[in-house]
Amino acid sequence: MSSNKLSSIKLSSIKLSSIKDWARNLKRDSVALYLASRDPRVPWYAKALAVAIAAYALSPIDLIPDFIPVIGYLDDLILLPLGIWLAISLVPDEVMAECRAKGGAVLQRPTSRAGMIAIIVLWIAGALALGWAVFACWPRTAP
Repeated sequence: MSSNKLSSIKLSSIKLSSIKDWARNLKRDSVALYLASRDPRVPWYAKALAVAIAAYALSPIDLIPDFIPVIGYLDDLILLPLGIWLAISLVPDEVMAECRAKGGAVLQRPTSRAGMIAIIVLWIAGALALGWAVFACWPRTAP
């Protein structure tokens, strides 16, 4: 294998690992931001921004719809990390350090398969109930 190709492989693995680290830190910071928004030492405007970012992240409505090729996901890739960074910069450093430590611990907890199954069953039951309600209440016309 040539030296150029080997260095290219090493460089791409370094880039991939740094992207994974960035994504892991972003996830930890998102949890830490949630924890910080509930801390009384955090200013109200930082809490409001954290709630707005979470609402935008969880909202089915985007500034740029996701079905538009390429640019549809740019708002998720650019706006959310920028919003998280801005909200983190508004939180006092000592509070953010505590919340990051708690956030890391929260992410290390094992996930509950029973909880996941319960949520899936609830969604299925809700969908069936909605389908039944629509079928029962839908006006029928005679043929």
